[in-house]
Amino acid sequence: MRGINRIAALACVALAALGGTAAAQELNCQVEVNSQSIQGTNKSVFETLQTAISEYFNDRKWTNAQFAPNEKIDCRFFLTVKEYDNDRIKGDLQVQLSRPVYNSTYTTTLFNFKDTKVEFDYREGNPLVFNENAMEDNLTAILNFYAYLFLALDFDSFSPNGGQPYFDRAATVVQMAQSGGEVGWRAFEDTKNRSAVLSSYTDPNAVGMRTLLYQYHRRGLDEMVTSPDKGRAAITESLKEVEKLYKAAPMSVGLSIFRDSKLDELVNVYSKAPQTEREEVYNLLQPIYPTDRERLDKIKNPEETR
Repeated sequence: MRGINRIAALACVALAALGGTAAAQELNCQVEVNSQSIQGTNKSVFETLQTAISEYFNDRKWTNAQFAPNEKIDCRFFLTVKEYDNDRIKGDLQVQLSRPVYNSTYTTTLFNFKDTKVEFDYREGNPLVFNENAMEDNLTAILNFYAYLFLALDFDSFSPNGGQPYFDRAATVVQMAQSGGEVGWRAFEDTKNRSAVLSSYTDPNAVGMRTLLYQYHRRGLDEMVTSPDKGRAAITESLKEVEKLYKAAPMSVGLSIFRDSKLDELVNVYSKAPQTEREEVYNLLQPIYPTDRERLDKIKNPEETR
């Protein structure tokens, strides 16, 4: 009953200030630090870093919402180290967020993104210090940003705009980090950095993607177990928000995030849909993702692509 409990937890968020409580932590984040491309270095620093990041995500209480142990938010944080010199680590980061579908064993991807602007200083053994009011260092800023983004997206998928407190926190992290001079934060520096990722959900021309999070997941996938046609119709309606974003901001990183998170899933969603519905979805998505013809063809004609 994770979805029902999560909706109840939203009331706690609305009634109390964000902060720690004695309840269970929210995140169940699998962390991996891959240093295979780094030669001639004591690998213990990367092992220590992996443990430190895992503890930072998973041992902290990020909200005052009540979570049972089996309700934790599943996410993945995969850091590939490409350069390491004088405690300076450079690399890229694959982050993923998933959510269970109500009354089923199916898990859906909410967020899938590769962050290529990852640089920070880390000395083995130094503690990672959480500070919500100031930027301690770039590593903890990156971790805070993704922790709050995970929470924001997850809560939005259970209640309309339920993730607002965490989008606000993520925005504060971005604002503080932008003054620090590190890469990956500055607006207009890059169309696919962390600032752009936040904007892809919070800019006025992109807020429909938050509507999609709720419509697609709570009204769509969660309903499909008991009413496939009703749930699929809600998903079809939600896809119009992708079209709106494309027309308003065709270079938005939100479009690629949606593609990497959802296109494969949509093939299965529409595998048993009426032909008219499949064609509607194909005609909506094809102008947005013209290079993904193979997957889109499977939506339009699932029998022909088997």
